[in-house]
Amino acid sequence: MYLEILSGVLNQNRRSIAKAITHVENNTEISPKLLSDIYKSTGNSYRIGITGPPGAGKSSLTDKLIKYFRTSGKSVGVVLIDPSSPYSGGAILGDRIRMIQHYDDEKVFIRSMASRGGKGGLAQSSKEVGDVLDAAGFDIIIFETVGVGQVELDVVQTADTVIVVLVPESGDDIQMMKAGLMEIADIFVINKSDRPDSNKLYVSITNMLSVIAHDDITWIPKIIKTIANKENGISDLMENIELHNDYINNSDILTKKNVERYKSKVKDIIITKQLSSFWTKDKINVLEKELSKPNVNRKSPYELVEKLYPDDI
Repeated sequence: MYLEILSGVLNQNRRSIAKAITHVENNTEISPKLLSDIYKSTGNSYRIGITGPPGAGKSSLTDKLIKYFRTSGKSVGVVLIDPSSPYSGGAILGDRIRMIQHYDDEKVFIRSMASRGGKGGLAQSSKEVGDVLDAAGFDIIIFETVGVGQVELDVVQTADTVIVVLVPESGDDIQMMKAGLMEIADIFVINKSDRPDSNKLYVSITNMLSVIAHDDITWIPKIIKTIANKENGISDLMENIELHNDYINNSDILTKKNVERYKSKVKDIIITKQLSSFWTKDKINVLEKELSKPNVNRKSPYELVEKLYPDDI
């Protein structure tokens, strides 16, 4: 079964890709071997991250980008991160409905994933799912994040080009977002730009970018106005996506991004292994015993950690 899945992924068999992603999402026993075996077949896809606050029109924009790339003859893999329910852990997989027109296209593969508590806008295994799609030979991989308005640093790590989608109403929150979401963009998209305050937001972003130190070779984030459901501004957006792709390929930025991704993954694997080996049955019992005490009688978390960690660790 494993060899069939591996061979199927490398030959862009949709059923095998779906099975491989399921194994990766659930971190099954074959997942590490699968990711290791496909590793040398990755690194060929152009990865685009789309993020921004809820209601900005990210899914509509993603839909138009898929259409544009397919018109250009590119195959497209899409990872849609849906918010997990805080009660059931399930996800609202509504984005599939918006992109239903692409599901019969053999050169488009769309996968919705629950965020499952991922802190940076992406599901915890989304990077690995991207690797599966990369190994399967998709030219473009689009990651659309939950868009909860937090600092989505994993988007920067995962994507070659990051698009932050805003709407004119975002203008009042521009200062709040500047310290996080606003700093990760390679391209800003003001969607629904036919609404009032579109120009005001454009000026606000322009002013913000004007104070960023840069030299003659630094990429200055572009600001594009769109009305995604009418396809207005999509060609302008695509032109700037291609410009940024050329920019990172003609500099050492893409190499640096790949190095950082590799380092980050190695660290993630080590942390996971350490946690797994650290929490023995005895240590879990020590923790549970402490939790059973009234708060005033418990050791401080720092004292408990000192107890759980022997001197030789």
